[in-house]
Amino acid sequence: MNFESFREKIAYQPILLGVFALLASGALAWASSATGDAIAAAEAKDLRDSLAEVLPQGMADNDFLKDTVDLKKGEKTITIYRARKDGVVKAALFKVAERGYAGDIQVLMAVDSEGKTLGVRVLKHAETPGLGDKIEVKKDKWIKDFDGKSLGDPAPEKWGVKKDSGVFDQFAGATITPRAVVKAVKGGLEFFAAHKAEISG
Repeated sequence: MNFESFREKIAYQPILLGVFALLASGALAWASSATGDAIAAAEAKDLRDSLAEVLPQGMADNDFLKDTVDLKKGEKTITIYRARKDGVVKAALFKVAERGYAGDIQVLMAVDSEGKTLGVRVLKHAETPGLGDKIEVKKDKWIKDFDGKSLGDPAPEKWGVKKDSGVFDQFAGATITPRAVVKAVKGGLEFFAAHKAEISG
């Protein structure tokens, strides 16, 4: 049987398609294997850089990416990164989220062993540019107002924006956004307080 007559057979196209599919899947598997380690390393570096942004320098001597505990908050699982100094847990770093004006606002925060915020940063949001994006530290210093705060400072009823009789500034035309961040940070502190023993190990 020559090639021309084989091409006319009905099985020719499925066989050819199968060969190409096999080659393509092999190439994809090779590419995934070759780049997987590099992607994982880049993601780990990004996460480490973000965590270091909310944790004061010199406060930890461990690799907090490898010192974690997973805890439940409602239906969600929160990963806690523990910052240790000389083996003692000095701070917990974790992400929380609340619904803003245009979607969820993801907040990263560091809390010391006494339940005081060391730093807060917004990691992800879809708020209106020029209004709600003032929650980003590169756009405004507003987010730094949370540094040093705890559930007792301010008092629980004062954890809100000024429009709601709280102590935190709101933005003109964008009250929903800062209100969501305040709620997220307060919720994060309450979560830390409820799980302090588990976090401290």
